[in-house]
Amino acid sequence: MILRGLVPILCILTAPLVGDGHNSFARRKGVRTPHVSVLHDYPPDISPPRDLPFFYDLYTFRTDGGGTTVVAAVAVPVRRLHAERMDHRVRYRFDLRFVVADTARLSVSSTIDSVFVSVPRALSGQHLLHTYVEVEAAPSVTTVQRVIVTDAARPGRGQLYTTPFAIPDYSGTDLMLSDIALGLPDPKGGWTRRGATLALLPTSEFPESYFDLYYEIYNLPLGTPYETTISIKPLNDSDSNDQTVRTLFSGESAARADGSVAELRQVQSALPKGRYRLTVSVRDMVSGQTAECARLIQVRGWRSGTTLVPAMPRGVGR
Repeated sequence: MILRGLVPILCILTAPLVGDGHNSFARRKGVRTPHVSVLHDYPPDISPPRDLPFFYDLYTFRTDGGGTTVVAAVAVPVRRLHAERMDHRVRYRFDLRFVVADTARLSVSSTIDSVFVSVPRALSGQHLLHTYVEVEAAPSVTTVQRVIVTDAARPGRGQLYTTPFAIPDYSGTDLMLSDIALGLPDPKGGWTRRGATLALLPTSEFPESYFDLYYEIYNLPLGTPYETTISIKPLNDSDSNDQTVRTLFSGESAARADGSVAELRQVQSALPKGRYRLTVSVRDMVSGQTAECARLIQVRGWRSGTTLVPAMPRGVGR
């Protein structure tokens, strides 16, 4: 990959990821493919638990075999959790259920996980514990998503968020882009896919630091020359000149046999507090096709820190 047109205040490191597909969800060793059933989360006359606000983002990627992988990045402020003291340490625990339900087909993909961390002393109330889970679902425009977090130390305390959420169809032959996933820099572990590792964090709660971004390009045959433009635009009330920062890359596709390219990049300039629109645009220099994806970022400056905690599966099913 050739880097050119570097904007001084935005330095991006590029790492094209050429994988054999063994790290993708559908083919990852040890990951079970869920089955199908009708969704019943709560009896119709019982409301879900409330009063444990949290943050989350959803990302979608193509799955081998025609499905779509849906990844949830979830962050919970420590002040919302009960701190348990055991053996001169402080423990925080929460359970996480992620559901993608197709209301027309009466089917659901879901996973139930537990998150646990033990530390020598109590964390700041503003500290974020963040994790990630994923499910596989069929493309559909009649789906809803549901994320439920409950405090494992206090039964009955939790929060449910649910909205319509169309599952994109990444099949076909047109040039396409997956969602853009963002994570904290230099991860020691985290969500992995096609050789990339990201410390996923919801984009509504980003600290003032540099960060990683990951996306996949679909239907870009091996050896095809292409250009990628990454732009970051501040979203404020100012009507002054355009403050968008753009960086252009060019190179040749190092695609897998299915024509997909996974790319991990790093934005090395910290963004000040505020709202931004991050856009990735790709142009096939042979066919002239273009694809574009955008995501909003809210930089809040979490000075109290974050801790990535892998979720421990309690069950996978549909």
